[in-house]
Amino acid sequence: MKIALLGAGGKMGVRLATNLKGSDYDVAHVEIGEAGRTRLREALGIECVSLDEAIDGAGAVILAVPDTAIRKIAGDVVPRLAPGTIVMALDAAAPFAGHFPERDDVTYFVSHPCHPPIFNDETDMAAKRDFFGGVAARQSIVSALMQGPEEHYALGEAIAKTIYAPILRSHRVTVEQMALLEPGLSETVCATLLVVMKDAMDEVVARGVDPVAARDFLLGHLNILGAVVMGEIEGAFSDACNKAITNGKPRLMRDDWRGVFEKDELAESIRAIT
Repeated sequence: MKIALLGAGGKMGVRLATNLKGSDYDVAHVEIGEAGRTRLREALGIECVSLDEAIDGAGAVILAVPDTAIRKIAGDVVPRLAPGTIVMALDAAAPFAGHFPERDDVTYFVSHPCHPPIFNDETDMAAKRDFFGGVAARQSIVSALMQGPEEHYALGEAIAKTIYAPILRSHRVTVEQMALLEPGLSETVCATLLVVMKDAMDEVVARGVDPVAARDFLLGHLNILGAVVMGEIEGAFSDACNKAITNGKPRLMRDDWRGVFEKDELAESIRAIT
């Protein structure tokens, strides 16, 4: 299959181009920015082609472009594609927000990496330090067939497994479920709470705790507390810890915090980032 990779010289585009190089796919790279073209050339020895040349005969088009640009780019590209082409987005935000043009004879497929898990069995140092994934550490992925024939799911998943390799597990979800996962679970909740944890660490440092001691203490407790909460190990919190959680949760969390997963609030969050 020929793949047109749009945004090939961007940060994500180069990651994808690296994993696609040497694969069974015939890849045509598109990048409008001179800096991106240079980055791709220096990193992989790859020259870009025009959009028209790239999409000519392409069985799939990957949109490795910012969420804020997908509406405009998809609106320009999709009407020019041959029937049956797979249009692949790397995030659910723009598809969920309705930024893909209406066209029944093309496939819309969305796939996103889970990133390498905190709890893993990696032993190679390169894999242990591959926090993003797609290089040395195994990671899971989630994918959705937004529209198109069922047989196109396998084609899209095969591309996803190539661009995000090495793969731990591949999960099928809907676009709506992917939006619950991101931005809902991973960014609105997880990233926010992690920033709060860092703020809390900075606060105890401001109150006199040595910064290295505070960081060691927090990261060590994240490891063991996370292992217990996520069921990675059999264990239970102490009575004192459970009492601290009972006292701390209403102090830190609003009673209605789960509202971030309601459709209207999720849609507003996605609107703000697209």
